Amino acid sequence: MKKQGLVSLLVILFCSVFSIVCKVADSENRNTEVKNAADAITATARQANVIFNAQRAFTILEKQCEFGPRPTGSVAHSETQNYLFTELQKYTNSVVLQPHTHTTETGTLHLNNILAEFGPGGAPVTGQGQNGETILLAAHWDTRPFADHDPKPENRDKPILGANDGASGVAVLLEIARVFKEYPPPRRVIIVLFDGEDYGRSTDNMFIGSRFFARNLGKWKPDYGILLDMVGDKDLTLPIERYSWNANRAFAEAIWHRASTLGLAPFQQRLGNAIMDDHVPLIKAGIPMVNIIDFDYPYWHTIEDTVDKCSPKSLEVVATLVISIVYDGL
Repeated sequence: MKKQGLVSLLVILFCSVFSIVCKVADSENRNTEVKNAADAITATARQANVIFNAQRAFTILEKQCEFGPRPTGSVAHSETQNYLFTELQKYTNSVVLQPHTHTTETGTLHLNNILAEFGPGGAPVTGQGQNGETILLAAHWDTRPFADHDPKPENRDKPILGANDGASGVAVLLEIARVFKEYPPPRRVIIVLFDGEDYGRSTDNMFIGSRFFARNLGKWKPDYGILLDMVGDKDLTLPIERYSWNANRAFAEAIWHRASTLGLAPFQQRLGNAIMDDHVPLIKAGIPMVNIIDFDYPYWHTIEDTVDKCSPKSLEVVATLVISIVYDGL
């Protein structure tokens, strides 16, 4: 072999080896970057859980109850609306009211859903989030005008305080909104506080806000959602709500499986009752929705639905699951 040919061959071999080494290094770097990104999301979920303050959430529950019963159209209802709107403005610039009316036999109700938007990178965004999906977190903020399930007949026309039935889900979501301010979620999140959930004596005059929202999704349309209702009970038990399971079995089971992996004992791996609630209008609109609800609550729709029946720990249990789903996905 000529010397010049040998040199050429050595150059070719060196370049080939160098190219292979570079490719391996690039591959390792990409793998490291992917792993670091995954670790960052996991760390953020852990950090978010750490800064969720259960006692602060409980204080938000108490604050709502300080206004008194909050049925649609009352002075306390208006004061509560202002409080919730102002609180959400502390955590995102994207907070709006969604006004609507509802006609009853006694007149016209003027209601407002409260909508807040959060997105990756801190600034709220319209459209899909970093992970290509939008998640809805919902609760209702009104309370029932009459305690129709109170054991004492003389109490059945009195309004309820709604510490658990209304205030508990709102408290969890407002504290989670503060977490989002500190650690922006990796996906687009919409928090909706529904009005008029508990207004009427029949279901024709209930779930007013969620029905309106479901008919007017527009830019607020989520890929899937979670409803929180009656999640503050000291003796918290959370079986899989049957409407949620019937409509989207895999979705419901994935959420309860996540709760199991997190060691959240109140989430029981069994089917519970089918409960008409704000998730049903959204299910009918084609949105996969799960209702996290403790319906085994002896003070439901009674004047005894008061703060002393609720617990910061129960709020924390539910928040731990929601935060995991938001930051890590399902």
